[in-house]
Amino acid sequence: MPDRHTNPFDGVADYFSELGRIRSLGTHGTVGGPERGVEAAERTHASAWVPTTDILAVGDDLLIQVELPGVPADEVDLRFHHGVLTVCGARKPDPRLGDAAYYVQERYRGEFRRSITLPDGTEPTQLTAEFVDGLVEITVAGAARESGSTRISVADRSAGATTRPVTAD
Repeated sequence: MPDRHTNPFDGVADYFSELGRIRSLGTHGTVGGPERGVEAAERTHASAWVPTTDILAVGDDLLIQVELPGVPADEVDLRFHHGVLTVCGARKPDPRLGDAAYYVQERYRGEFRRSITLPDGTEPTQLTAEFVDGLVEITVAGAARESGSTRISVADRSAGATTRPVTAD
């Protein structure tokens, strides 16, 4: 029996932007050599870091949790356009540290961007968001309800094969 909570994001590949950034970092190098780990180029929206995100079903609702430690709430911008939810903003350097020389720098600073394609038919009125202790929680009311899908029959035209219908779930 299929799971009641199928993943509406199955097949969505929004992590490719981060993979491209990592590839670009490896291709273009870093300031002070790879052992320093400091990126050479200024980040843009195309190369912004992607915050860690969980997407889960809670009853019939989708809950999207985006980790943004060290980012003030007024630096977080949520947008919904053409079925895509975008979380963006900036994490600024800590002014108390001045021109500190990092031995290890693993936390990204600067602009961040995360785009998530929401299920078809999602309306802006279904979205609510809260910011608590560096965690943005976005609830999409009713978006985890199981939606009907249509199974398409596949005709096998291989030599000697016969056409067979694919059975419905």
